[in-house]
Amino acid sequence: MEKTQNNRAWWLVLPVLLLVAFSAVIPLMTVVNYSVQDTFGNNVFFWAGLEWFDEMLHSDRMWNALGRQTMFSAIILAIEVPLGVFVALNMPKRGAWASFCLVTMALPLLIPFNVVGTIWQIFGRVDIGLLGYSLDAMGIDYNYTANVRDAWITIVVMDVWHWTSLVALLAYAALQSIPDAYYQAAKIDQASRWKIFRYIELPKMQGVLTIAILLRFMDSFKIYTEPFVVTGGGPGNSTTFLSIDLVKMALGQFDLGPAAAYSLMYFLVILLVSWAFYTVMTNIEKSEGK
Repeated sequence: MEKTQNNRAWWLVLPVLLLVAFSAVIPLMTVVNYSVQDTFGNNVFFWAGLEWFDEMLHSDRMWNALGRQTMFSAIILAIEVPLGVFVALNMPKRGAWASFCLVTMALPLLIPFNVVGTIWQIFGRVDIGLLGYSLDAMGIDYNYTANVRDAWITIVVMDVWHWTSLVALLAYAALQSIPDAYYQAAKIDQASRWKIFRYIELPKMQGVLTIAILLRFMDSFKIYTEPFVVTGGGPGNSTTFLSIDLVKMALGQFDLGPAAAYSLMYFLVILLVSWAFYTVMTNIEKSEGK
């Protein structure tokens, strides 16, 4: 039997495509236009070709920001993914406690980014913040506005607090889809807790963990609001990530050409690394499924 296709469904998708074209494609083309031109004001532009791209590729400022951004994303993924899986494995599966845990885990995800930054900015202050005051009372020298190590610890802990819930909830949803018969068979075979995790739970979580890693990489790699509110990119430039550096260039210095080229390379890095993550993880999943 030949399967009939109904192409009328495309008419339902058309409004979304038009909205995406208006909100994404048109601004992207504007950025591309700025990246190959220069201006001296009065809305007068001059052709610059690939000059800004060449300048950015040889800019120590951009490479230093890229290094800080890469290190931050690597730290975040190394902490949040294992921690989220651990939390999901230890959450109750049924009952009132399961509902309570789900609501509690979802609360940090409901807080706006700028509010998260403000909370941790106040929380870490030595004079009025609970964390800063407590550490100071214990004799620990803590000052995220003046110490590079403290600034990094603060923004990493802040991001872990804010986003580990996402990984945990995704992993928990995957665990809930595992039939009880799998656990019963493992119990009959007297499988250890590690083997249950390795051969039953982890394979079932691979799909959602791929999504979680991609989401957390993209979010952490383009993070802006939270570290900007907490540290402003300081002390010095120690927490000036790519997004913060780009905003300073575009709005602070009003260098539209270099900022446009910068943003396109920034977008390309996120796109290529996300594609590499997805390709590697799906190939691993396919090889283990054989």
